[in-house]
Amino acid sequence: MKLITMEAFYIIGGAGLLLMAARIARDATHPKRWGSAAFWALLAVTFLLGDALPPVVTGYLVLAMAVLAAAQQVGRPTEQGTSRAERMAHEQRLRHRLLWPALLIPATALAGTLLLDKVHFGGVWLVDPRQVTLVALSLGALLALGAGLRLTRAPPAAPLAEGSRLLQTIGWALVLPQLLAALGGIFATAGVGEVVARLVASALPTQHAFVAVLAYCMGMALFTIVMGNAFAAFAVITGGIGLPFIVRLHGGNPAIMAAVGMLAGYCGTLLTPMAANFNIVPAMLLELKDRYAVIKAQAPIAAVIFIANVLLMWFCVYRF
Repeated sequence: MKLITMEAFYIIGGAGLLLMAARIARDATHPKRWGSAAFWALLAVTFLLGDALPPVVTGYLVLAMAVLAAAQQVGRPTEQGTSRAERMAHEQRLRHRLLWPALLIPATALAGTLLLDKVHFGGVWLVDPRQVTLVALSLGALLALGAGLRLTRAPPAAPLAEGSRLLQTIGWALVLPQLLAALGGIFATAGVGEVVARLVASALPTQHAFVAVLAYCMGMALFTIVMGNAFAAFAVITGGIGLPFIVRLHGGNPAIMAAVGMLAGYCGTLLTPMAANFNIVPAMLLELKDRYAVIKAQAPIAAVIFIANVLLMWFCVYRF
């Protein structure tokens, strides 16, 4: 038995999304009032009911959300947040203390990952050891929320109002990582990895250990560019290139291969508009004239990191 599970946090998140949908539905000035309310309410249902829903029902809910987004019925908020003058006043008053709530999240995640899975009372565990990192991260977010409210002396309703405004500004791109990660799992189940393995084996001299490493890293980066998510690429490219060539053919260390391979995939994340939550949304929030300005700034860094990852994997994966 586990006292704290991720389902509790999914319910909290779903309740927040449902309140946000109700808030939008009550806003008569919202330009996409009913479409936006429906989109966020459907997302709330997937969080609130989760495994209780048959997979086919969840699929139809996702299709309905996609239709609303494609029909441009998910609008941005009309309500304005705090003014620049107010933000500057808060900054002058709080200064570096503004960082404390944000730092609570990684600190709690790290401490919780190392400690929480060891806490149990007989056969009753505090958290599920398989979910300890996610539970710790979620606890950190709740602690940071409480610390932020105490620090800023904001009313309890402020997180809902400001969170609603921010999520609406991001829009449908918020759920893109989840959808792309699920698509990666579908590709892996459908056997795309085997097709990739045959293509790579016929096109490249993978009998050379360095070529296998280069093919794997390039596959992770390129597939991430297409999918917009390194997690989506990981299942396909690891199954299609990493395991058959680096691990089985050349006897490489699978742990090192997977860790550095994900870093190579993240290089692709820096280069693609498909990773909208990382590359397009910041440009929108900062009101940049060039929506691809973030990608252009990151491209040289991505190239350097990619080369470093290839060399690091080649040096380590066959030696340790």
